[in-house]
Amino acid sequence: MATERRLSIEGADQQLLAGVNDSNLTTLARHCDIRVVLRREEMILSGPRADVDRASPAAQRMVRYARLRRPFDAVDVERFLEAPADGDDGSRSAGDAGGLQAEVALAGGRRAIKPKSPGQDKYLAAMREWDIVVGIGPAGTGKTYLAVAAAVEALNRKRIRRIILTRPAVEAGEALGFLPGDIREKVDPYLRPLYDALEDMMPQDRVRRAIEDRVIEVAPLAYMRGRTLSDAFLILDEAQNATTAQMKMFLTRLGLNSKTVITGDKTQIDLPRPEDSGLLEIEEVLRDVVGIDFVYLDDADVVRHRLVKEIIRAYRESER
Repeated sequence: MATERRLSIEGADQQLLAGVNDSNLTTLARHCDIRVVLRREEMILSGPRADVDRASPAAQRMVRYARLRRPFDAVDVERFLEAPADGDDGSRSAGDAGGLQAEVALAGGRRAIKPKSPGQDKYLAAMREWDIVVGIGPAGTGKTYLAVAAAVEALNRKRIRRIILTRPAVEAGEALGFLPGDIREKVDPYLRPLYDALEDMMPQDRVRRAIEDRVIEVAPLAYMRGRTLSDAFLILDEAQNATTAQMKMFLTRLGLNSKTVITGDKTQIDLPRPEDSGLLEIEEVLRDVVGIDFVYLDDADVVRHRLVKEIIRAYRESER
């Protein structure tokens, strides 16, 4: 049976609500097989009653975001559709019980970075509270991006004096030795995701100056040996590919007034013997150490293209 539901959008930013080229409205309509239009101060949902009922909570979340002037896109609309109907999706305003509270404010008028799921909110909160945080989860859950955002915020607020970003230079099916150039030129492409995250949060010229002045250091994990890193925010990315010896070496670099974030995906271990992964070991060895927090993200926290979430689920089911 067809029905029509009208939601008031008074006070909402209609451009935010509709999205670029009406992408937010189109996504809601496509996933629920209904018609969605904006008319004056109303959002009108029309179609089979069951489909309109399914779309209504997501539409209400969209309106709340638009009233708060909080940007969202088609990927967020898909997340709203999957979120529980009680609204525990981050659309509540600050102070509302159950809403997402954490955010990272970047200097220079650049946008604030907000968590897009309860898991990401917990992850950001943990990085502020604990000296060592281990973020474990699949690709696309924001593990590295949010860690870099927290590090940049700490640097901007002068809580630390430098940022150290590192990855184990493990070959993921390709031999680094066959890449052209010297060791830096061989390794830099492998570290590119860290540079990309930095450049999304800081002007490119500032990133370049900070690297030249060694305020920010991006280097392979092997370069950390023998150092003590004080007043620093350390991030070990792709930690599933660090050996147990490398992991111990990295963790013992922590100096005074420093924080460490370790990120990894246990389903993408590229070591010859997966059981040698240092990430797997610290799950058992360090779980009960006071001052270390483990945060687990899953496919519900994926913020990339909607197909990434489906791919992760398909692989998980296949492995079972």
